[in-house]
Amino acid sequence: MNQDTKNTYGKDLGPIEHPLCKQLDRLVHSSVDRKNIFGVTLSVESGDRQLAWTGASGNLSADDSFFIASTTKLFITATMLKLRERSYIQLTDPISRYLDSDLISGIHRFQGTDYSRDITIKQLMAHTSGLPDYFQQKKATGSSLQDDIVGGHDQAWSFTEMLEDVKLMKPHFPPGQSGRALYSDTNYQLLGKIIEQVTEENLEDVFQQFIYEPLELTNTYMFANGSHQTPAPLYYKRTTLHIPQAMASFGPDGGIVSTAKEMMRFLRAFFEGELFPKSYLTELCAWNRIFFPLQYGVGIAKFQLPRIFSPFKTPPELIGHSGLSGAFAYYCPEKDLYLTGTVNQIANPGLSYKLMLRIVHAA
Repeated sequence: MNQDTKNTYGKDLGPIEHPLCKQLDRLVHSSVDRKNIFGVTLSVESGDRQLAWTGASGNLSADDSFFIASTTKLFITATMLKLRERSYIQLTDPISRYLDSDLISGIHRFQGTDYSRDITIKQLMAHTSGLPDYFQQKKATGSSLQDDIVGGHDQAWSFTEMLEDVKLMKPHFPPGQSGRALYSDTNYQLLGKIIEQVTEENLEDVFQQFIYEPLELTNTYMFANGSHQTPAPLYYKRTTLHIPQAMASFGPDGGIVSTAKEMMRFLRAFFEGELFPKSYLTELCAWNRIFFPLQYGVGIAKFQLPRIFSPFKTPPELIGHSGLSGAFAYYCPEKDLYLTGTVNQIANPGLSYKLMLRIVHAA
């Protein structure tokens, strides 16, 4: 057993190593090429828990914390569904029920009509609002916030500043237009603010009550600039990015830090009915295309390659979420397999999917 790899065995197997463990160990180590990927940490579990493996290679260890970026959106989804269960909200509620009209007025003006008050919670969760993406959409300056940040220009922004930028951008379609979806981090910034308005608490405290404490997640938290807690440094190509101000500003659309093991605990709870009624999951699977080969439902994503690009006769579905940082948390129903971790590389989002497909293929 390698020093940076740890295997945890299912109760039914006792000390017998699961046949997949050695393959997982090889896959993790072969993924680190020190050109595109400098470190990997990975957790894999079967639904019956007979396989429960965590490993790492390169400059990451199995217990290292890392920036999960947009995988944070699953935490927002779980929280919104918990609020729904407790009758605090309905997904069909317009956001104007919870957010001040002066604040949101003008965030969605399309072809002469202001739709800002009509956007619903469900449309935010499903990326069917048509709102501009404050992070990836270009500003009047010709560059996007993402361009600035991956270029090493760290900066902070507030919720209000983010909305002011959005008001200067063009929306893409009316809210809820059939068959239309556009991935926008703006949607989840608004959801985070709605959670705070409904609960009258800050978002991190709500996560603490609804998710961290019930699941005993002690190494999962919303990043705050100046904190003594430091996750593994992010990579953009061969360069490490030091962007604490940006990381602290992402908040509800991508600000959580976690570990592969704790992400696994969360992912299982998400799909197994510990955080909200399991019956809600069916409603989340209303898929729209966002960018090939990803589809988005209501607060969750689906990755499935077309058969022509897949080594599988029937390409498997992966359902969950990933982040720009290379972090991922997905469930494969066909194999009853959960996968969490990171390849910790911003420049090539496809690397995490290639690793997951290699694991699913091995299983």
